[in-house]
Amino acid sequence: MSAASHDAHHAHEEHEDHGEAHGSLKDYVIGFVLAVILTAIPFWLVMGNVLPNAQMTAVAVMGLAVIQVLVHMIYFLHMNSRSEGGWTLLALMFTLILVIITLSGSLWVMHNLNTHMMPTTAHDMQQMP
Repeated sequence: MSAASHDAHHAHEEHEDHGEAHGSLKDYVIGFVLAVILTAIPFWLVMGNVLPNAQMTAVAVMGLAVIQVLVHMIYFLHMNSRSEGGWTLLALMFTLILVIITLSGSLWVMHNLNTHMMPTTAHDMQQMP
C-alpha cells in the first residue's frame, strides 16, 4: 500500500469515527412521510377552518412548522450530537441565540417607537399646543 493510499484510507477511517452517518432509505422514507403529514395537517387546519379563531390556527401552524424543521434537521440533514463532533449542534444553538436576540430586540425597538412617536390622528393633532 503506497503512502498516499494509506493516508487516504486513514483519513476515511477518521471520517467515519466522527459519527457522520448518512441516512438509510428507511430514514429518508420516515422523514418524507413525516414531512408530508406535517404539511397536510396545517393545510387541513386552514382550509377546513377547523379551529375556532385565526390566532389558534396560526399558533398551531407555527408549532407544526417548528416540528417540521426538526424533522428535516434530523432525517435529512442528519444533525445530532454525534455529527461533526457536536459542532453542528453547537452552531445551530449559536444561530438560534442570535435569531432570538435579533427578533426580541427588533420587537422591543418597534414597541418603543410606537409608544413614543408623535400622535397621527386628527383628534390628537387638535390637542397639541
